[in-house]
Amino acid sequence: MSRIDERFRSCRAAGRKALITFVTAGDPEPGATVPLLHALVEGGADVLELGVPFSDPMADGPIIQRASERALRHHVNLKAVLRMVAGFRTRDQVTPVVLMGYLNPIERMGYEAFATAAAAAGVDGVLTVDLPPDEGVEFVAALRARGLQAIFLFAPTTSAVRARQICDLAGGFVYYVSLKGVTGAATLDVTDVGARVAAIRDLTDLPIGVGFGIRDPETAARVAQVADAVVVGSALVAAVERLQQDAARIPDELRRYTGALRTAMDAAPATGSSCP
Repeated sequence: MSRIDERFRSCRAAGRKALITFVTAGDPEPGATVPLLHALVEGGADVLELGVPFSDPMADGPIIQRASERALRHHVNLKAVLRMVAGFRTRDQVTPVVLMGYLNPIERMGYEAFATAAAAAGVDGVLTVDLPPDEGVEFVAALRARGLQAIFLFAPTTSAVRARQICDLAGGFVYYVSLKGVTGAATLDVTDVGARVAAIRDLTDLPIGVGFGIRDPETAARVAQVADAVVVGSALVAAVERLQQDAARIPDELRRYTGALRTAMDAAPATGSSCP
């Protein structure tokens, strides 16, 4: 059983929803990333999403775009991100790590070489924002051959045909993008999210995570009532940005904020599925 599958299994056994946290690798500087990942776990994160910096992060709003820019100024590339994951694994062998980014750096490395290196570093899953499922068969095969899981996005506009393709290829969990637009945008309609998550449940037995637009513990708690996992990114990256000139304070701030998310989610009334 993969680390991702095991973590969702343990969530289900404990009757709680998973908290997935996102930060950008190398932000605000490369040496900060591994301590930040540990701080997130200490705060209550169940799964870690680690953003691979990219020069044209088209799915991301200004907050995460600026995080990529800060990391790229330090020459953080895909190989550097894998070294960070390996560094994290020296202390933590159980928390799942999902790389989230764009296809170009992976294509430059080559599917087989990337999958081999990612597995060796301790990566568990890969979410490539700009890889449509009908073009992802070769890449997914390379991942699966090395025990890695491919995570795919559902959008509010995803067609029925595309949704079935996603479910055929996906592993670990599926990620429902709760808003039309980029990360950190707009205001979340949790009632609508619940209806769309219910429709996705008809297509897959995988856990369903919901992200984009979750700005605070209260919203996280509401989403936890309709999804199996809550994904929080921009709010955490904003904290990193706010404290970038006082980087020693960042781990404590992320630990505190993650703890607030975890507490709110655990206090939410138990409804819906819990990590099926």
